[in-house]
Amino acid sequence: MLGYALGVSCIVLIVGAWFLLTLGEEAESRIISPTILQSPWEVVASLPSLIIERKLLESIGATLWRVILGFSLAVLIGVPLGMAAGTWRSARAFLAPVVLYGRNMPLAALIPLTVLWFGIGEFQKVMFIFIACVPFITADAASAVMGIHDRYVETAQTLGASSRQIAFKVLAPLALPDIFVGLRHLFGLAFGYIMLVELFDAKAGLGYLISVSQRLGPRAHIYLILIIIGILAYGIDRLLAFFQRGLFPYRSEE
Repeated sequence: MLGYALGVSCIVLIVGAWFLLTLGEEAESRIISPTILQSPWEVVASLPSLIIERKLLESIGATLWRVILGFSLAVLIGVPLGMAAGTWRSARAFLAPVVLYGRNMPLAALIPLTVLWFGIGEFQKVMFIFIACVPFITADAASAVMGIHDRYVETAQTLGASSRQIAFKVLAPLALPDIFVGLRHLFGLAFGYIMLVELFDAKAGLGYLISVSQRLGPRAHIYLILIIIGILAYGIDRLLAFFQRGLFPYRSEE
């Protein structure tokens, strides 16, 4: 309860400072000019035009669809590869160079690369999320498997389990809770990654709306979209936390 109270107090302080910095009817009376930062009321008042004129709901749907599809593909590939790398040293040694390179590649460099490979349509945006996320998912899944205590493997070996049985019946079930936690955190990053690619050659999406608002105005839309992104990210995290509690009730929420 104390944690929630502290979080709410932080938000109140930020909004209060924002209100004070933009207080005043005229631009000259404000600490920060309205051309740079609009007041909270001005930002909220721009919501109807963002919904109707800029088709906010359509852009939210486009962004979520790209992230979910690209991230799901990354999970389908990254989790099995990571579990294999965590289970067998030969697989870990084989995949290590690619995973290390992928995790350290600048994301901005992926944009022209994915445009070259996949064009500028929806497929390029989905593949951008896939390529950006799969090295992190692979590494986290491998870490979850390697973090399992040796006693579980030793007990299974004592009972006569084969290496295949140890991998699928011991290591995989024990690693799944930590893998899910890692995926939950990485999905938030993927939601941020999509903003980069939506700034270029997109017809819809929250990143596209930010770009349009920066060029054509009103600038209040930019701040409003950032608030909406934060609310969406928080809502998605809470939804994943709900599934986490249902799937792994024996593990405390992280």
